[in-house]
Amino acid sequence: MRIGLDIMGGDYAPKATVLGAIAAFKILAPEHKLVLIGDKPAALSILQENDFSADNFDFIHTTEVIGMGEHPTKAIVQKPDSSISVGFNLLKEGNIDAFSSAGNTGAMLVGSMFSVKTIPGVMRPCMTAIVPKLKGGLGILLDVGANADCKPEVLLQFGVLGSLMAESIYNIDNPKVGLMNIGEEEEKGNITSLATYPLMKATDKFNFVGNVEGRDLFGDSADVFVCDGFTGNVILKLAESFYVVTLKKGMKDEFFDRFNYEAYGGSPILGVNAPVVVGHGISPPEAIKNMVLLCRNMVESKLVEKVKQAFQ
Repeated sequence: MRIGLDIMGGDYAPKATVLGAIAAFKILAPEHKLVLIGDKPAALSILQENDFSADNFDFIHTTEVIGMGEHPTKAIVQKPDSSISVGFNLLKEGNIDAFSSAGNTGAMLVGSMFSVKTIPGVMRPCMTAIVPKLKGGLGILLDVGANADCKPEVLLQFGVLGSLMAESIYNIDNPKVGLMNIGEEEEKGNITSLATYPLMKATDKFNFVGNVEGRDLFGDSADVFVCDGFTGNVILKLAESFYVVTLKKGMKDEFFDRFNYEAYGGSPILGVNAPVVVGHGISPPEAIKNMVLLCRNMVESKLVEKVKQAFQ
């Protein structure tokens, strides 16, 4: 297995990404190879400072970087030697088995759709986030930002994608899928949710448990929470703030500690033809390490192949 890591992506790159690669290497099996994509001399300097052999990695040198504020499509086209563009070319050609970056999220989405492309049958790829549960375990929230507006048929597919991820990556048996809404009753919600409910109720693709509300997010009502990317991103940013607030208040609580995004590494882009994971722009080494490990888990679980089978 060869896992590609964009070492130029993120606010603290390349130092945080290279240190994260070192931490990941110490956990990965010998047959797992990390491919560092970016400024090779800069990476070698950081490795030397930390007395870590460069022989532990493969390197693909690039000369350009896509900034966090750049237009995704223009940047992908105008910067063919950027670490993100080169990473996707490697993924497309099969030279790496997975690709991860804490860089420009839009560029990662565009790169996914233009290079490895969307799995046939999938209308819209989506991004996921992990939600900790009060009694232990976790749930999956999707979409969290890739699609601000969604048709009912797209939300139905998110249910399929989220259910497959819950089973394959987190070993949740027959995961319960809920539709995020403003009430539990079938007749509640906006036009989109009202049209989505009967589609989910009729499907045999996943275990639909009905509407769920925001207050259900940290409980056991569902394992997969489906919503449009606008709603999901608002929920995600609010949830991330819980951890920050507890730190500022001097509180120490195991549950709120699990809101720390560093523990989860990044958000997989589901619905494309290869494992792709996007990390938080402010990712420190710990988050980079876990982003790489999530890539490994996606490859080992054959999640992409399972999605392809589901949408045949």
